[in-house]
Amino acid sequence: MSNKRELATFAGGCFWCMVAPFDEQPGIYEIVSGYTGGHKENPTYEEVCSDTTGHYEAVQIQFNPEVFPYTKLLEIFWQQIDPTDPEGQFNDRGLSYRTAIFYHNETQHELAEASKKELAESGRFNKPIVTEILPAGPFYKAEDKHQDYYKKMPFHYHHYREGSGRARFIRENWKKVKSNEELKNELTPIQYKVTRENATEPPFQNDFWDHTEEGIYVDIISGEPLFSSTDKYDAGCGWPSFTKPLRRHELEEKFDTSHGLRRIEVRSKTSDSHLGHVFDDGPGPDRARYCINSAALRLVPKEKLAAEGYGQFLKLFD
Repeated sequence: MSNKRELATFAGGCFWCMVAPFDEQPGIYEIVSGYTGGHKENPTYEEVCSDTTGHYEAVQIQFNPEVFPYTKLLEIFWQQIDPTDPEGQFNDRGLSYRTAIFYHNETQHELAEASKKELAESGRFNKPIVTEILPAGPFYKAEDKHQDYYKKMPFHYHHYREGSGRARFIRENWKKVKSNEELKNELTPIQYKVTRENATEPPFQNDFWDHTEEGIYVDIISGEPLFSSTDKYDAGCGWPSFTKPLRRHELEEKFDTSHGLRRIEVRSKTSDSHLGHVFDDGPGPDRARYCINSAALRLVPKEKLAAEGYGQFLKLFD
């Protein structure tokens, strides 16, 4: 394998959140968090955040272009940011949190401009793409405590990434919309029938009706967090039942008169998947019983939450 090395430099808002998406990809040798684009030599974090240095928070990636091409790095970069925001990223406002691609050679320049043009013409966003494309200049390594922050402080990192609005923005704006034909190939027959055709799986003959492992249940299509094992109970109905959702705003409830019945259907907003129904005979204070098809869910066990990007939910199991 070739040991060819190049540098790529990206500013995507808070640099804590810009390391993990690139880390451990094939052909990535090193990712350094730091400051670039400004006029002050060897600035501190506090100086950069004061917006007096002209610097951006950025990451510099040493990579092998023959193993992991620059175009793939650009693809990952765009999918971490809001490229329409000229004043910062998510909750982080100010000059140091602006987005930019710093090119190291003319090939990178051309590829970056082409990728920006492609994104602008894709129609994904209804506002202009304002991320700058600039020549790379001096790059100053940030303080040690900021290097690999997602590994050193995983709980705070996941809490911050979610709380800042970045994680939600990525889920809502960068999720791949799949056709029913694609889903038919990826899902099992019962998963497809439940989520796309509003079917109901047999009671007592599904994966999670009596499952007791700790973790969260996510949308089988979008990965959106829906329910927690901490709110799961045996309702005796043969389907997994929950007293409440993890995020009520992620669910859509509709009046359902199919099969001659009067029920409240529960759907996932992000994937428009049929999940099940909600009834008013539960044990909780508001008496809700979310009766959900196992086929619409995927369990992320407690010990895998951080690794799969759901670390903010670890606090449920303290």
